[in-house]
Amino acid sequence: MSSSELALMAHLFRRAGFGATREELEEYVARGYEEAVEDLVDPERCPALDEDIIIRYVDGENQVIWAGTWMYRMVVSKRPLVEKMALFWHHVFATGASKVEHPPSMVGQIQMFRQHGLGDFRTLLVELSKDPAMIFWLDNNENRNGEPNENYGRELLELFSMGVGNYSEDDIKNASRAFTGWTFTQPIPIYPQGHYPSRFVFRPEEHDYDEKTFLGNTGNFDGEDIIDIIVQQEATARFIARHLYNFFVADEPQVPAWSVEPPQDPDAIDELVKAYFDSDGDMRHIMRTLFNSDSFKNAMFKKVKSPTELVAGVLKLGGSLGDLPQPQMTAFTQATTLMGQMLLNPPTVEGWHTGKEWIYGGTLNERINFAVQHIGDIEKPGVQDIIGRLGGSELSPQEFTEACLDLVGPVDVGGQTLGTLMEYAESGGTLDLSDDEAREQSIPRIVHMIQMIVSSKEYQFA
Repeated sequence: MSSSELALMAHLFRRAGFGATREELEEYVARGYEEAVEDLVDPERCPALDEDIIIRYVDGENQVIWAGTWMYRMVVSKRPLVEKMALFWHHVFATGASKVEHPPSMVGQIQMFRQHGLGDFRTLLVELSKDPAMIFWLDNNENRNGEPNENYGRELLELFSMGVGNYSEDDIKNASRAFTGWTFTQPIPIYPQGHYPSRFVFRPEEHDYDEKTFLGNTGNFDGEDIIDIIVQQEATARFIARHLYNFFVADEPQVPAWSVEPPQDPDAIDELVKAYFDSDGDMRHIMRTLFNSDSFKNAMFKKVKSPTELVAGVLKLGGSLGDLPQPQMTAFTQATTLMGQMLLNPPTVEGWHTGKEWIYGGTLNERINFAVQHIGDIEKPGVQDIIGRLGGSELSPQEFTEACLDLVGPVDVGGQTLGTLMEYAESGGTLDLSDDEAREQSIPRIVHMIQMIVSSKEYQFA
């Protein structure tokens, strides 16, 4: 296999998942890029995690423990795009546990993203509008005929579908009227068993049945009618396409600037918009189009990894997770919190600011320290695999540096970073791997080289 094929496959799995082992990359390169894409967008082709095991080991009432279990899924799932899409929608449809205060509802929302995240966008918006966590988060349980609450109607248009500038204040008011009576059954705390589950309920006595005008259409609309109109708008297709580009391809400006700053690659957005309308908003088709596009393939290392992507990727590289969720998984999600991303609790309805804002201030130190500490453990299977894959009886400083960059990523580094790595490699001379004793003595040098790579500025990019 060529180095370019391996690099492209690694790029695909960094973006469509959270990285891949060298063995997985080699297997997919042998099968071909398009086959790998099909496995990703058609997850039923790959085995699912054992849900019984996860339920047995996880307390769904505990937000911190459940977030750790989600991290476990990200690292070990054979259906990585399912988890990546759940993370994507968690960012776009940001809902925070700090207000919801009902972990089972947050768990249910993420499960809904897993189930519908690769389906059609209309169904996803309907399910979102009926989601108890979202209803409470944006106060639609207080949206009643004669006493409308416009929070959900406003954010549905501004942040979840069309974007600023593509609707009027009257559209917000009438959309909100259409969602009156959409509420949920209140969870009752029963201890020690925990909360009752919460579910969507429509209360006809609270619904506004009068005529409404929305985006130029007039009728006795309910919430699903509003969504039917939304998903037909080009503004919706463009807004979702830009979100996908920003999350999976290359960093864009923050969302509030999108109404005044054009996308950096209009042709890529046009291609995704066409895929949206060609498929009636089928996310599976849209993601297939995205991953097979030249704009995606040519965008290696054009995105700053989110804290979740960084931590999950380091865990994947270290190969340190077993067959069951472990208690220490909570430490890993606490690490992402220190880096600026608390799973299940985005800071606002706008989600997280992305791109270089992930690496301002002390968060960069947290990212580097986590990666260096985790990869410094030579007992981790992934670290041992890298050591074992260094072939030959001896490696020159250049061969040593290039081999480690290849096995950690492959990672493409600039001249300054390469010079630093080469300086370290040359300080120890030729790497002796001639026999077991020599290889054992070389392990500290190898591990230190790997640590230098994961602490490099280039490793912060996906």
